[in-house]
Amino acid sequence: MAKSKIVFFCQECGFESAKWMGQCPACKAWNTFVEEPTVPKNSRGAKASPKEIASAVPTRLSQVSLQSQPRTLTGIGELDRVLGGGIVKGSLVLVGGDPGIGKSTLLLQMCRLLAQKSVPLLYISGEESLQQIKMRAQRLGDFEKDMMMLCETDLDIVEGVVRKYKPEIVIIDSIQTMYRQEIASAPGSVSQVRESTGVLMQLAKGLDITIFIVGHVTKEGVVAGPRVLEHMVDTVLYFEGDRHASYRLLRAVKNRFGSTNEIGVFEMGGGGLTQVTNPSEYMLNGRPQEASGSVVSCAMEGTRPILIEVQALVCRTNFNMPRRTAAGTDYNRVNLLMAVLEKRLGLPLDNCDCYVNIAGGMRLNEPAIDLAIVCAIISSYKNFAVSPKTIMFGEVGLTGEVRAVNMVEQRVAEAKKLGFSMCLVPQVNLKNVSGISGITVIGISSVQDVLKYIKG
Repeated sequence: MAKSKIVFFCQECGFESAKWMGQCPACKAWNTFVEEPTVPKNSRGAKASPKEIASAVPTRLSQVSLQSQPRTLTGIGELDRVLGGGIVKGSLVLVGGDPGIGKSTLLLQMCRLLAQKSVPLLYISGEESLQQIKMRAQRLGDFEKDMMMLCETDLDIVEGVVRKYKPEIVIIDSIQTMYRQEIASAPGSVSQVRESTGVLMQLAKGLDITIFIVGHVTKEGVVAGPRVLEHMVDTVLYFEGDRHASYRLLRAVKNRFGSTNEIGVFEMGGGGLTQVTNPSEYMLNGRPQEASGSVVSCAMEGTRPILIEVQALVCRTNFNMPRRTAAGTDYNRVNLLMAVLEKRLGLPLDNCDCYVNIAGGMRLNEPAIDLAIVCAIISSYKNFAVSPKTIMFGEVGLTGEVRAVNMVEQRVAEAKKLGFSMCLVPQVNLKNVSGISGITVIGISSVQDVLKYIKG
């Protein structure tokens, strides 16, 4: 039996070292090295033969032909949107999210719809028994056609089963439960996760099958294990949202076959996840009427415009240092916009607490919501309400100017569809929406112009 040795791995990038180091020399992260035992291989295996080396001939770029391969539609429109139009054959997809957020539920619903199309499926679970999977499947609905299931954590057995049955789509739930006997460390460790992902990647590319991997996340909200896991896969999907709330957001943070700006919106119910085809409507659901500090804006998530409510609460502070809080947007961006209001409009906000919130649980960093944040802060400070039929968007600069944003026509069309009568846009974007009728579009060039549209 080979003698095990101790090595240190970086949890961020997977860098291997013979000794512990405070900072990783590869990714420059601090305090990320963990100690794990490994078993060195006795030999590196047989070398490639001269015949194999001779057969490996490079191909010129001009000789490569592009043939569009049809994608497999999952039957869940929101999931297809995030994947870039469907499942690409031979891809490796990582699905991460908080415990109980609905990762396994979403993938099992996908399996149910694909099974109806007679797509060969294999669901491999290392966390649940076959009876538990059956109970969850019955809650989601009847499976008209069967799919294959396997409860196993030994990666060698998993690899053998996949090579034997050759399904089109494989679900691994989860990667942290898989292990190889040659590696002495526990399942879920850096070396085990890295080795398991490498084996699954070879299966996906070699057999031209699609593999979905469920990944646990840490308390910081990132996938547990080395960051090399996210580098190896083709697509990384994150399921976001409060698991105690009903709505979920599916976001792609990496996608080699599509855009990373698309999101999918779902609602969790007793029968599983249902799609929310009009997220703007549910984001504005319950919006107060004639209340100060409430302004509607439009953000773009990929090609989809989403109307959101920006709320602000400004009140006098009882402490020497005022408190500032931002939920759903960048905290430093809110401080910057408040400084612009103090300098350009003369608002005395230095002795006021300020709380800014994006209603509905959305997380946005788009500069187009700057104008709505500024208007909400002014509305709350002056205790004046903005008309509930008014929507605004635009980036605010340090000199108080309102700068241009992209996809203005789509934003205005979405506002018109939901019944808004007035839209405040950057002055330079006014020419882009001249052909839209049924809604009053007004150009704004500076934050001083916002004061004209707050009721008093």
